[in-house]
Amino acid sequence: MSVYEVKKRDGLARISTYEDGKRSISLPAALDTNDLFPALSRRALSNVPLSAEEAFVRDYFSPGEGDQPIAVHPLAPPVSESGDCTLVANWHTALNNPRNYARWLADLKESVPPDTAWYAPASALPSTACLLIYSGFDLFDYRAVDLASAQRTFCLPEGEFPVSVMETGVCGCEGCRAGDLVQHNRLALDREIALVRHYIEAGRLRELMEGRCRASAAQVSILRFLDRNYECMERSLPVARAVPMGANTAESQNRAEIRRFADRVIERFVPTRTDVAVLLPCSARKPYSLSQSHRLFMNTVDRRAHELIVTSPLGLVPREVERIYPAGHYDVPVTGYWDHEECAFIADILARYFAAHPYSRVIAHLEGGALTVAEMAAEACGIDLEVTCRGHPTSPQSLAALDGALEGERRMQTDTIRGTVAWQFATDINTKGLSLRGRSMQMAVLRGKQQLFSIDEGTGLFRPTFEGWKMIPEGYRVRIDAFVPQGDVLAPGIVDCDPRIREGDEVLVEGPLALATGRAMMGADEMLRSKRGVAVRVRKTKKLGE
Repeated sequence: MSVYEVKKRDGLARISTYEDGKRSISLPAALDTNDLFPALSRRALSNVPLSAEEAFVRDYFSPGEGDQPIAVHPLAPPVSESGDCTLVANWHTALNNPRNYARWLADLKESVPPDTAWYAPASALPSTACLLIYSGFDLFDYRAVDLASAQRTFCLPEGEFPVSVMETGVCGCEGCRAGDLVQHNRLALDREIALVRHYIEAGRLRELMEGRCRASAAQVSILRFLDRNYECMERSLPVARAVPMGANTAESQNRAEIRRFADRVIERFVPTRTDVAVLLPCSARKPYSLSQSHRLFMNTVDRRAHELIVTSPLGLVPREVERIYPAGHYDVPVTGYWDHEECAFIADILARYFAAHPYSRVIAHLEGGALTVAEMAAEACGIDLEVTCRGHPTSPQSLAALDGALEGERRMQTDTIRGTVAWQFATDINTKGLSLRGRSMQMAVLRGKQQLFSIDEGTGLFRPTFEGWKMIPEGYRVRIDAFVPQGDVLAPGIVDCDPRIREGDEVLVEGPLALATGRAMMGADEMLRSKRGVAVRVRKTKKLGE
């Protein structure tokens, strides 16, 4: 019996182990799969083309007769079970068909249990390994690179080249030093897989993927089609990361994390009660309020307006949620130039926000591309912008104009607690009597001396205590069988859960015998369809009746 267990996730990509009863293999990896699956070479009818018609697949495709790996096809009924190794034959042909690549992948991910190893035979080259692992494949063989060697092709992560390039010194591996093309190509694949593994560990595989795809138009297209399938990609992504998000390319604005943040600002977030909004530029330092420019802005506004930061690629960041990932954890190249696509994307976010949260006055303390975006959104919504910049936003003239525009407006306290809880848990709470205490990220929400929430230093998310969960009447619950958790909650013990739960979300575990608070280590879909793995990292447990 085979066993597959995930150790670390980054979207669809996993670091995992696969055990076949005789050995334990750390994935992702390239192996001699003839030794791992000796019966595969004698199997018939598992190699049906991905583009075959449904009738052909129905008549001829075979998943195999019990031997690992279990073959799957986008048009065949799934038969894989938890722990299996899933084989997708001919996946190398999908690399040249970006639209079908994304569609086939989504269909297979829907039908195959999430706790299965994914094997793409004869597909992995140094130039394709990153994309394949990003797509959720774990296991590869050396057939593709050996074929390239037979064709006298020199393989690098940047692409495939004539063998003569081997003599130019671009690589100094053992194979190159010995003049052995086969050894070089195999080592190049191994090194690329090792590099991808490192980026998964660091939670930054997307940044590597955006860089790697630049060498191939087909890979850029595949990445864009995957991003368009928001439902498939978003449910596998953590709600927050403890590392900065690098938004370095045009593809960055299409990341599912960015759309999720924007959608929550528009659909969940409850702004501080006021009739006046002021649009402010972003800053290099995060969170913005720690920057010198934003200290000037905050002193000038002096609580007389709701502060909204216009930024690329996130679009709009209310002051209340500036510490939450990715708003408090992103890096973006600063050039002062916003291209047309970027402006349209961010203007749409602003327009949707103002349609959901109308203000009687909107002041734009912006310049350059940010001001252009605000003007586009205002025109779309029929809003009259009041522009207060007189040159640079932090100039004395600009700050004086902003101060003058806010003269006579009533002051109010920015409700960070209400805004954060709404964004995180999709619920509006009454914050009367609550206070936010502490310094910087070492903060907690209290009612008198009773702690309701602590704040995660790395992500900005609220961590409810049992008393805090009483303020969140529904949602973000994980239901378990009749047992008292003695440590973490494993996937087999879960009966049901809120479908909105994502990896990294704070959850309340509910069972007939106990309650527990903790952090989700899987998304809801994986919790319900997996038979192995830690589903919730428990922080505190309480027996019912105590």
